[in-house]
Amino acid sequence: MYGEILERDHELAQLGAAAREAADGAGSVVLVSGEAGIGKSSLVRAAAGVLPGQARLLVGECDDLVMRRPLGPFRDLVGGAGGVGGELGQALKEGGDRQRVYDALRAELTAAPHPVVLVVEDVHWADEASLDALRFLVRRVDRLPAVLVLTYRDDELGREHPLRHLLGQVSRLDRVHRLPLSRLSREAVRTLSAAGPADAAQVYEATSGNPFFVAAVLAAGGTGSVPPTVVDAVLARLRGLDTRARDALEQLAVVPSAVERSLVDALLTDGVAVLAPAEQRGLLTVTPERAGFRHELIRRAVADSLPAARRIALNRDVLDALIAQPGADPSRIVHHAAQAGDQEAIASYGPDAAREASRAGAHREAAAHLRLVLRSRQRYEPAALASLLEQYAVESYTIADSAAAVSAQREAVALRRSLGDTRALGADLRWLSRIHWWAGDADAAQEAAREAIAVLEQADDGRLLALALSNTSQLHMLAERTAEAVEFGERAIVLAREEGDAAILSHALNNVGAALWRSGDPRGRPQLEESLRVALAAGEVEHACRAYANIIWTLLENLQYADADRFLAPALELADRAEHLGFLSYLQVETALRRFAAADWDEAERYAELGVHDPVPGRCPALTVLGRVRIRRGTPGGDELLAQAWEMAEGTRELQRTGPVAAARAEAAWLRGDPAGVVSAVGTVHAQACQLDYTAYRAELGYWLGKAGHRVEPDGGDHPYALQAAGQWRAAADAWQEAGCPYEHAAALAESEDAEDKLAALAALDLLGADPLARRLRADLRALGVRRIPRGPVAATRENPAGLTERQLQVMRLLAEGLTNLEIAHRLVVSVRTVDNHVSAVLDKLGARTRRHATLRAAELGLLPGREK
Repeated sequence: MYGEILERDHELAQLGAAAREAADGAGSVVLVSGEAGIGKSSLVRAAAGVLPGQARLLVGECDDLVMRRPLGPFRDLVGGAGGVGGELGQALKEGGDRQRVYDALRAELTAAPHPVVLVVEDVHWADEASLDALRFLVRRVDRLPAVLVLTYRDDELGREHPLRHLLGQVSRLDRVHRLPLSRLSREAVRTLSAAGPADAAQVYEATSGNPFFVAAVLAAGGTGSVPPTVVDAVLARLRGLDTRARDALEQLAVVPSAVERSLVDALLTDGVAVLAPAEQRGLLTVTPERAGFRHELIRRAVADSLPAARRIALNRDVLDALIAQPGADPSRIVHHAAQAGDQEAIASYGPDAAREASRAGAHREAAAHLRLVLRSRQRYEPAALASLLEQYAVESYTIADSAAAVSAQREAVALRRSLGDTRALGADLRWLSRIHWWAGDADAAQEAAREAIAVLEQADDGRLLALALSNTSQLHMLAERTAEAVEFGERAIVLAREEGDAAILSHALNNVGAALWRSGDPRGRPQLEESLRVALAAGEVEHACRAYANIIWTLLENLQYADADRFLAPALELADRAEHLGFLSYLQVETALRRFAAADWDEAERYAELGVHDPVPGRCPALTVLGRVRIRRGTPGGDELLAQAWEMAEGTRELQRTGPVAAARAEAAWLRGDPAGVVSAVGTVHAQACQLDYTAYRAELGYWLGKAGHRVEPDGGDHPYALQAAGQWRAAADAWQEAGCPYEHAAALAESEDAEDKLAALAALDLLGADPLARRLRADLRALGVRRIPRGPVAATRENPAGLTERQLQVMRLLAEGLTNLEIAHRLVVSVRTVDNHVSAVLDKLGARTRRHATLRAAELGLLPGREK
């Protein structure tokens, strides 16, 4: 009786419906969440009964290994039920070509019969490569005849948990089904208890309705007593097992996954038959292919009950059996070596495990293996140790562990220096420079870069010298030192052409082009675009993405937003297709900057949130966007976000980082009436912008100093902020409108002395939900003696107007003015198709059949300025 699944009809119906929709080509993601023992796996098993008859059900599991198996849940699919094809198995075996693995996974989800339901259990334990593969599938599942079911423990996800990013991506899908599982009711526990002697009330009191614990208590409660904990309930079921069966159970308990038959046979001298008593008691599931515990909590309870010495000995047995097996997974060997305390085995197999993890894209796991290996660094000769440290530095750099990367690379440099290997020392110094820059330490990056060139000029290696020269050119470009960036970059370009190295050539052209363009030299853009062409022609995706990123950033700085849009779409498509997640995230942050400029603040926040866990170059602008949106909306937390961004920006000492944050902090100070705060935020950065003669930041920061009453020399340029600082608010407003910046246009218009201009600006600010500036403007209007000042949206409307997002509220108000979708698109600087979707959503949320009906309904709800109830 207690094997039944109760109170899950709704969830099973949702799974069945999702599968039927997928059969018609409308794929989706299903998130099954809850605490340990809540019944996630039971729901998956029961789902087979509600799927369409032709459906294929594929199930993979993530294991609680110290170092996760790269692509572990997908390896489980091969050779199991469901008829998974050989291409996936071969791709996983070879491991180094991620795109081949992804293509094979997609082929499995499109293979007949349809639909395919792919379940990945316990994704809170997923390795990095598996999460990357899931991100690949999530972005495409709506176009596949498939359902992707992810189960996870939501009570184990801290803010920094790697799964958070994937769940954020899932949340933006149109078709996602969330199935949080609740505990069983008292009635359900009473039903399950009816077949045995246990008191249902006591069972519910002890278990709080957790399905696994209920089942464990009932299975152990033959005498009617109720065990007080899960461990007690599980161990009660072990009583009466003979010594051979109990020993076998304990042996399997130290393996955190289902155990394949070959390993079962190697570990159990009495063969698989010895497991029969434990299987009959519901502790194990045994098939011809493998044996495993019915639930991870059972395995944990058995393993945790063992004395440490016994656990170590059992792990040693598993380690010996794995080493004896040809082709055993080195990550599993390292796990059991660590549990057995075998440093020799870790030193022998750890480097191989790290290499395999890195090839699969599981960089967190690779770093974890190397971290374990390096605890026994005395076992390695200096040259071998230097290589391991270099690998660890690169893996740490890849996963944005800056402190570990810097420390390891510094140690590698010291070893190479002692060995007198000039070429390797130069290469390591160049990497150290890059890692220091990524960590936000500009001075240390420059120091390492200078020494790298000095060393490599003695090494007779043109390629490495070109790379070091281009790295130095990049640092100068980022620091706005144009002459130095061009000097070093042009030397790198000559060497790269001589060496025939397209990657370094693209990198150097990028640096020189960006430096020239950012300084106002018209030769810069053609060189930067040449960098892009060279990279694309050579298939150098990373360098093509970098060229795209620098082109887009410069266009955004120059307010050339329409031009930036032409590059954003292909850039995002390339990074997405190539699964270059680092640059994909950075390009998404640039998209956030673009949407922020268009005052599309919901979308700006959505994209910026994708970059908040990135390394400094992406995280700093992401936090700046998030902080600035909150400042302009008047919602809490903006100042705190900008403080974080400023701390990062200061470390880089790069104007492209410090300038935007300083401007945002100045705006925040001015909006709260703190002129001293404006000067404090802007002063030193404005001086740097003037010294470097950088127009965009000089004009913006100078404008804010002027607003705070601080005398600034006239800029004399045609940047909109320079026009505003000179009192030419009308010309500035026109320039902002032409650029497509609604908030800045309204802010410039608000500087007019004419009440009609100010009222027009106020209407625009109310439409945007820009409360702080709107409040200041209302005060200005009252000071001018204007009597009829629109009240603006009430607080309840701003917080949740009939479920409308801020953008939908903007569309609703323009719709109420009688604008067509084309006119709304022009006003908001978005596509007509986007407006079509927003209008459809507005009509749906307001329950309106027509635009006129929607306007009436919005007026009733107080969503239209001046017409609140």
